[in-house]
Amino acid sequence: MSNLLVGLVSALVATNQPAALSNLVVERTGVSLEITDPNDPVQKELKKLMEQDNEAQAEVDKWILENKEFVAKGAGVSAAALNQRILTRFEPVRKAYDDFIKRHPKHVGARLAYASFLGDIRDEDGAFDQMEKARELDPSDPAVWNNLANYYGHNGPVTKAFDYYAKAIELNPNEPVYYHNYGTTVFLFRKDAVEHFNINEQQVFDKALELYSRALKLDPANFPLASDVAQTYYGIKPPRTDDALRSWTNALSLAHDEIEREGVYVHFARIKTHSRRFAEAHAHLNTITNEMYADLKKRLERTLDEKESDAKGTNAPPTESGHKK
Repeated sequence: MSNLLVGLVSALVATNQPAALSNLVVERTGVSLEITDPNDPVQKELKKLMEQDNEAQAEVDKWILENKEFVAKGAGVSAAALNQRILTRFEPVRKAYDDFIKRHPKHVGARLAYASFLGDIRDEDGAFDQMEKARELDPSDPAVWNNLANYYGHNGPVTKAFDYYAKAIELNPNEPVYYHNYGTTVFLFRKDAVEHFNINEQQVFDKALELYSRALKLDPANFPLASDVAQTYYGIKPPRTDDALRSWTNALSLAHDEIEREGVYVHFARIKTHSRRFAEAHAHLNTITNEMYADLKKRLERTLDEKESDAKGTNAPPTESGHKK
């Protein structure tokens, strides 16, 4: 199951969906290292350093998962002990980045890679300093503006995030990540978007969906992106049920495996329950067999039963908003 879909399902059952959705902002950095000269010793050194970074990240991820399993069995180490172990593991990587940048202070790619690493270990101030220096060195690099926009989206002011994403897109209008990030930020910070763009809330929804649409045109096979677009409809009031179902249908066509497909069926069942299409909702729930969805399926079945019970005694057809006429 993708991390994104896990997040979407968590947001689905959250009592405060906007708050839960805000936790889904992913720092899609767009940082890549282009090796223009494979014999360049500086490029080779940085590539090796980034591989060292990735290896450390993978090892730490493994520790976290293993400790979670041990804790569930009554064993494992404390959070403080695990955190110290993680910091110790990352320290040589941090020193290696510091050393590289001292010797190559004008290497923009290195500063962006280091900023990404610092962001991963929750040193956001350090990451910001590296990104700002990269922007000073090369203000024409769109990844710099995108990454700074990510920072402002998390730390404020969010209006800077809007402007910086727009700048990234201006510099590279063919990168779907920038539209994806921009759309997510506009959707999550709707009040700020209303004031910043001088538009109403429905126009904010439309703006976010237009940005997502541009991302999908550039990357039409991206399941996490398609899921993000579909997820957006949960926050739109009044509901746009038919549009939401079309978006989830698109996501379903891009699912890689049965786990992702069943995750989409969860969303179909929820939407159709609230739009009083009860038979279809039952049919979707019946297709969900994976154990990881068992608890969620039970919750949705209870909600469906309650909705059906409440609807008895009326012959009013369902409407797009899910309300009785």
